[in-house]
Amino acid sequence: MLATSSPYTITWEKLPDDFVLPDDPVDNINQPTLAAALTESLELAGKLPETALTPTNYGICATINGKMVVKAPDWAYIPHITANRSEVERSYTPRLQGEIPTLVLEFLSETEGGEYSSKPTYPPGKFFYYEQILQILNYGIFDLESGILELYRLKENQRYKLEDANEKNRYWIPEMQLFLGVWEGKRENRSGYWLRWWDEAGNLLLWRTERIEQERQQAEQERQRAERLAAQLRAAGIEPEE
Repeated sequence: MLATSSPYTITWEKLPDDFVLPDDPVDNINQPTLAAALTESLELAGKLPETALTPTNYGICATINGKMVVKAPDWAYIPHITANRSEVERSYTPRLQGEIPTLVLEFLSETEGGEYSSKPTYPPGKFFYYEQILQILNYGIFDLESGILELYRLKENQRYKLEDANEKNRYWIPEMQLFLGVWEGKRENRSGYWLRWWDEAGNLLLWRTERIEQERQQAEQERQRAERLAAQLRAAGIEPEE
């Protein structure tokens, strides 16, 4: 049980097998693509430990005053789970099955999903649940259409404070040692705004297609360099070795 200054009794219990999870479709086709892109670049950069989870539209549970609550953020980063993967296929209970998520993200769409709701009564709003119950350190709300990212960080008073972005409009996530920011471009036939990662030195964490293109360009540059060197040798009367 977690002791808090709130009038709520919070326990960390496994989701019952007979608990009926909502079977709602995602709000639009872009949300799974955005989520997958976040995970892919982390994995390719070696920033995704084997015990980490990056679930999408996946239930994160807590029991408040004896009532089970499940919220499914559009994307989350859970740094370490202690349960077997088979035990967290349907849902995840922090403290019982591993650590509290470091970051949760909600993608705004035309459908109002209560991302800003601080409603404390059952069932609680998402903002209240992430802030007061789960006490997740970083909560991001991203508007796909405008490209605006808001990042809230949990302060010592256990309240979220809207953070200020740096001069490059990125937010530092100290627990991940990465910046999170907005990037505009194209991926998988979708042109628009994306959430991307940058390392501490400001290097963009690449997607797979970008890494392949980068390697192709490097190989082409190396081929051209070798051709220039061979031409210089021939000009000097030296036949380069094959």
